[in-house]
Amino acid sequence: MTTVPHIVGWAHTPFGKLDALDTEALFAAVAAPAIERAGLAPEDIDGVFVGHFNGGFVRQDFSGALAALAVPALRHVPSVRLENACATGSAAIWAGLDALAAGRMRRVLVVGLEKMNTLPNAQIGEILLRCSYVREEGDTPGGFAGVFGRIASGYAERFGDPSDALAHIAAKNHANGVRNPYAHLRRDLGYDFCRQPSDKNPFVAGPLKRSDCSLVSDGAAALVLSTEPLPGAAQPAVRWRSRTQVNDFLPLSRRDPTRFEGAALAWQRGLAEAGCTLDDLHFVETHDCFTVAELLEYEAMGLAPHGEGARVILDGVSRFDGKLPVNPSGGLKSRGHPIGATGVSQHVMAAMQLSGTAGDMQLAGARRGAVFNMGGAAVANYLSILEAAEARA
Repeated sequence: MTTVPHIVGWAHTPFGKLDALDTEALFAAVAAPAIERAGLAPEDIDGVFVGHFNGGFVRQDFSGALAALAVPALRHVPSVRLENACATGSAAIWAGLDALAAGRMRRVLVVGLEKMNTLPNAQIGEILLRCSYVREEGDTPGGFAGVFGRIASGYAERFGDPSDALAHIAAKNHANGVRNPYAHLRRDLGYDFCRQPSDKNPFVAGPLKRSDCSLVSDGAAALVLSTEPLPGAAQPAVRWRSRTQVNDFLPLSRRDPTRFEGAALAWQRGLAEAGCTLDDLHFVETHDCFTVAELLEYEAMGLAPHGEGARVILDGVSRFDGKLPVNPSGGLKSRGHPIGATGVSQHVMAAMQLSGTAGDMQLAGARRGAVFNMGGAAVANYLSILEAAEARA
């Protein structure tokens, strides 16, 4: 019999510059609450899977072992740390799902966390740039903003300046983030601010301005995954229809940087496995580390042909009240991007929508949605198609 995994509990800290919370405190802030919301005791957890990139942000590594410090009753429960660049959180989720599918475990805790605001910005940029192909891209000015700035410049040369569309994407996600109590920046910046360079919004790399770049954030999120819905949970369960991981070449020189081919393949496979089309989805939480990433992801998911992604936002398709809202939570752009927490956070945001517990972020009638999380510049591509447990095709 095939096991259908469910999300039965979750927890989420605010994202931001959280000086009062170290890594241990972030872990503790989400682990026990997620277990409690699932209607479980710590003794019911069969395994812990931790997404933590680190890379030098904090001295403490071996973060899987922090589970027992956060919840002492987890002292003898197997716990492991996963890392996969900006898709670290999804890597931890996938490991937990694999344990359920193998029949080794029935209920697992997944924690994603990151403490980034510990170093000067230049050092943070150097650490993140290690997620590029260092041999060729490791000296890119501006760090990962420089990498995506080059992608945006190449796209502009082939298809025309996308700056209007990028400003609309930034403005959309910041407007959505105002509704999200966990968001790092809950401020509606507006299109004009995002479109025009200024002292407060200077160019960072190529055509990308500060408003095109996600934030350096601290934060944590957690999920409890189960082989079945749990009657004692505090909210309705959410289940997977499909999950897909597709990798691509790490060096941008080995592929077309303006086309996220691995992401497109993940979408094709994931939708086919789920028996869905984009028309069956009510929202998407996608990986907008930079606005140009969201633009290219429109094309990867099939909302527009290559080179025509701008029309998705300009026609209003991806807005909160559009045909397929993209990042109703504000995305990484507004919610923040604590590397190890991001993939887990995206799944929490989706679970809130599908369980009807998203508060001011709630989309009417949201029964099925997707989460896309990527590591590097569309190198490690993870896609989840999720639905409310009572939903039917």
